[in-house]
Amino acid sequence: METQKIGYLGPKGTFTKMAVDSLFDGGEFVSFDTIPACLDAVEAGEIDTGVVPLENAIEGSVHLTIDYLIHQVNQAIIAELTVPIRQHLLTHPEYDEHDITEIHSHSHAIAQCHQYLHKHYPEAAIHYTASTGRAAEIVREKGVHAAAIGNHLAAEMNGLNILEGNIHDYDNNHTRFAVVQKEPKTLKVKDQPVKKHKTTVMVTLPQDYVGALHQVLAAFAWRKMNLSKIESRPMKTGLGNYFFLVDVDQPYDQVLFPGVQQELEALGCRLKVLGTYPSYEIETSSPVMK
Repeated sequence: METQKIGYLGPKGTFTKMAVDSLFDGGEFVSFDTIPACLDAVEAGEIDTGVVPLENAIEGSVHLTIDYLIHQVNQAIIAELTVPIRQHLLTHPEYDEHDITEIHSHSHAIAQCHQYLHKHYPEAAIHYTASTGRAAEIVREKGVHAAAIGNHLAAEMNGLNILEGNIHDYDNNHTRFAVVQKEPKTLKVKDQPVKKHKTTVMVTLPQDYVGALHQVLAAFAWRKMNLSKIESRPMKTGLGNYFFLVDVDQPYDQVLFPGVQQELEALGCRLKVLGTYPSYEIETSSPVMK
């Protein structure tokens, strides 16, 4: 089997890279500065597989990922993995009790640590970065008055100290990552247990149809198909126009899903399958304790 190119939201030291290392058994790994850059590379065939954050237990869906998959590229979700997120406060090695005047990190990481920052660093200027790994690079470059929020790998790779560990506001901090491909290829993954199989579909409703959403949900309900998530996002075609992302806790089959699609089309709805895939839940180790 030829070596697959696997892209991820980088640089090294991001949680996405931790997820990639936990799941894949070999391959050529390529980092990208942004989620769109990674997905564009998949679309252009520059890489075979992309891994991007999809949802965080504290901050919810990563809308940039969802909207880009829906509006900008034509790719399938072929796997997902959930990993624990442990955010730490990272400082320059020459930090010697100087006041921290600025804190850098991804917007989701900042939000996950909001109460901690409000309590301990209310006067610090917050700077948003494309990733937690990039935040660590900035602190390495800027010096003692800057701090970053990121993981222990980001600290190790950039020579930073962990001033305080596990500073996120809630203990149950996990992130789901989507593994996407444009052309289906076999994944070479480590021996990880599959928690369950899922199918994600996109449903658009007809305009001015009273009770349409109720009837959409009923099409799944009477077939006893369990929905683990339903989320609305704007179609970007005008106010009040939305599509719905629905996660169904079972693999796609040739009986139930075609039946749902036919029922919804009779209502004037459209259904598109975005992927049917295994769901992995991985415990990554971190040496840092609070």
